[in-house]
Amino acid sequence: MLPAKKPLAKYSHPGHTAFKLPPELEASEPPELRGQGRDDVRLMVSHYQDDGIEHTQFKQIPDYLEAGDVIVINTSGTRKASLEAKRPDGERIQLHISTQLPTGEWVVELRRVDGHSTQPLLDARVGEVVAFPNGGSVQLLEPHSHEGQARLWRGEFDLSSSVEDFMQNFGKPIRYNYVPEEWETDYYQTVYANQIGSAEMPSAGRAFTPEIITQLVAKGIVVVPVILHTGVASLEGHEAPYEEYFEVPPITAETVNAARVRGNRIVAVGTTVVRALETQTDQHSITRPRKGWTDLVISPASGIRSVIALLTGFHEPQASHLAMLEALASPEHLERSYSQALEQKYLWHEFGDLHLILP
Repeated sequence: MLPAKKPLAKYSHPGHTAFKLPPELEASEPPELRGQGRDDVRLMVSHYQDDGIEHTQFKQIPDYLEAGDVIVINTSGTRKASLEAKRPDGERIQLHISTQLPTGEWVVELRRVDGHSTQPLLDARVGEVVAFPNGGSVQLLEPHSHEGQARLWRGEFDLSSSVEDFMQNFGKPIRYNYVPEEWETDYYQTVYANQIGSAEMPSAGRAFTPEIITQLVAKGIVVVPVILHTGVASLEGHEAPYEEYFEVPPITAETVNAARVRGNRIVAVGTTVVRALETQTDQHSITRPRKGWTDLVISPASGIRSVIALLTGFHEPQASHLAMLEALASPEHLERSYSQALEQKYLWHEFGDLHLILP
């Protein structure tokens, strides 16, 4: 284990930090396997208007919300989006299925197996056919981005079943090097997931339990859904954003619009919720219902109109999600928050701790 470090989260430009994440702060297993409940993870509550920061447990989140506040959750469930595959030269790889595009093509990522971990595979070629041991294949049509080395590809599948059924039958949840063991799919689902479609878990909502949701509703807090089917983890700086499917139901649009009129807070559970709502919120802060695809990029330059609070995990250095956080809170506030998260040894990633950003 590396010694604990106390670096500051310096922001060199929007969404790109210079802090170093010590390996011991990467959560490698679900809290349930650490002898805890889902809601026993820690919670940092930071207030971006006065820079106040509090440290508590997630199960105390009802104490920080008020009657009339609206919590918006993403009810997308997690696919088994990681598949064993083989290149034409016989090399065995992992294929991560990210997102289906409106054209019917899929965004995929090829990863080279390196012992018990994987690394992005960057030497694939246009037209290459990657085969699956259970039958079928995917042909690489073109890089998702034509800048830099190609990590993500647009692919066309040739299967005897639908891609969704193939993943369900032969896939496993995507996991990265900081998770050395395979865990059951249930660990990668939120308790309210009701439509499978995300390549990776919308993990900001993982700590919610039926009991906490009941407490929130009993306090007069309204919980409404959106859907945004997430792709693979944060895009690199040179990579163009790809489209993700989303739904903002009429009841959700009506509820958040009414909350704004009343002056109540709208709290997004995860950056995916912000992306869905922001896509459908106009310059007058009116949110409209819709189903479709979004390629919206949220940054400090664009700002955020749809929500004023966010529950999220702690994001890695250089993660594109940090640009979205800067659209809500100042870089200085995030620097202060992340510095304390490092000092207080909060845990990162999908099985880690959470950050509630309030006005």
